[in-house]
Amino acid sequence: MEDQPIQTENSKMFPLRPVAEVMRLARMGSLHQSRLSFMRVLLRRLKSNGWIFDRTTWKIDEKGVGVATYRASGPKRSYTLLAFAHDLPDDLRSDRVIAEAWDATFTLHDGDLSEADIKRLSTNVPYQEAGRISETELTLSRANRSVRLFDYVATCLSAGTQPDVAQIEPVGYLMRTTAVYGSGKFGAADRDLWADRPEFAGSFQPELLSVWLIRAFTIDMVEHMARMRAPKTAVKLDPAIRRRIGVGNSTGLGMAPFLINHPALIHSWIKARETALARVRAVKQASQQEVDLFIELVQRAMINAEDWHVEHAYQARKITGLRDDLKTTADYLSSADLSVAHVWDRLYRWAETTLGIEGQEQLVSLLLEPYPHLVDDLAANMAADEAQRFRIDGTMKVDVLRTILKETYDWANDIDYDKRSAQARVWYVSEEKLEPRLGERFEEPIADYEQPLAPGRDAKLALADLGEFAANDTIASFLMAHPEHRHITRRAQLVSHCPYGEIHDNTIAAEMLPIDLLRCKLSFFGATKFDPRSDRWLRITMFQGAPFPDELGELDPDSLVYPPLPDSEAP
Repeated sequence: MEDQPIQTENSKMFPLRPVAEVMRLARMGSLHQSRLSFMRVLLRRLKSNGWIFDRTTWKIDEKGVGVATYRASGPKRSYTLLAFAHDLPDDLRSDRVIAEAWDATFTLHDGDLSEADIKRLSTNVPYQEAGRISETELTLSRANRSVRLFDYVATCLSAGTQPDVAQIEPVGYLMRTTAVYGSGKFGAADRDLWADRPEFAGSFQPELLSVWLIRAFTIDMVEHMARMRAPKTAVKLDPAIRRRIGVGNSTGLGMAPFLINHPALIHSWIKARETALARVRAVKQASQQEVDLFIELVQRAMINAEDWHVEHAYQARKITGLRDDLKTTADYLSSADLSVAHVWDRLYRWAETTLGIEGQEQLVSLLLEPYPHLVDDLAANMAADEAQRFRIDGTMKVDVLRTILKETYDWANDIDYDKRSAQARVWYVSEEKLEPRLGERFEEPIADYEQPLAPGRDAKLALADLGEFAANDTIASFLMAHPEHRHITRRAQLVSHCPYGEIHDNTIAAEMLPIDLLRCKLSFFGATKFDPRSDRWLRITMFQGAPFPDELGELDPDSLVYPPLPDSEAP
């Protein structure tokens, strides 16, 4: 399946990149946002379908406490973000999922909100996991202020001046979410209730609509607090500065196993991106306009990389390599003949032998930008019916399963799972928060609680036990004797149809870095910078640079993803 050819107008046949190359943690942890990232898909769809937005309620007092609502109205439906603003003491402000109080709490309601709805939700949403919402709500979320930057911006605006972008850029947000729950959690509508709605086609669209509207709330809050301080002198944020403010997010181990637990969905994401790359590499002749746009975006990506600063040594080294790779790319473009046939394929093949993995994957994302007509339609397929292949085919013959395991998990042959370093980690679920955690097998008494998140090891164990059975025996008879292999049997049958759904690395090794898993997922969300705080959690900024609801109709969200060039006339 990974060698499926792609043919486009004005193109020749091109294969997708091999699974064994793409699905390595080092490469997955080097992915960048692209035209297929879910934030960009959402804004593109809202704009093209003519959605309109209004703030329907603003009852916030001088202390910053109260209620606000934001409505998104589309061709057939509307959704309303309900925001509760709280007066949170500094000593209670925490990014940890176990926090019990926040600066603001939110829910996204299906349709318009009545006073009865607001009253019902006011006794639940501020308590988050301790409360309950209903199937008329799609998400539940909360956020805390970046105290220093929030106060700095409010102080500037109250004095009638604009904040310095150099102060904003390193942080990038006034508030950061610590959780955005959806798909049935805490009483919210199950995905089956809204999955067929065209505005939510793809992945995580209700959650990201919530975050985008939360972004508008954060700006309204800082401007409101500035007015409360100095009503006679306070001003609003300049639109260009405002656009450089996104929504922060802290993401930890709770999200890391997602890429292992959802192989069909991950296959749809990765395959869409690989298909897009294959289509662009197959373009026979690039127009001058496409070439000019690509060169400009390389320059803008260089600015983004220069503005990207982190303390974590692993990511800092990657950023240094990215900056070098982008400079090397810019130098190459300045002297290369970009009018040749299949210029993008030539450029990609040059990158394979010249750039590091970080630079290669940045280049992949940039190559997609000039080609919305070849790329954007793929976003509609970035979802999966994960129940479709959940049932194990017990009639399958042992020999067939043995072949699938050998071919799908051939990469595990080089791993000696008898070594302590190869099985050093244990994925388990914490009793306190029912969240995924990662422990040390030989230092903690947690092996009995291990989750099935080591497919390579489990495939080798299943293959060893399959040796007891004849080729024509059924899988049902095998699993009757070895029920411990049910999960890897189901998984093998599924990923045989979804090859990009399996990570070709040891996910319990001592050297495994969960932040590679996190970054891969968050690149598909659309994050432009990643700030690891350890090897197990990181911060990102969402929607930085994107238009706000009041300007989406006039601005192209895709053109605003990368920082503008210094001499450009930014909108």
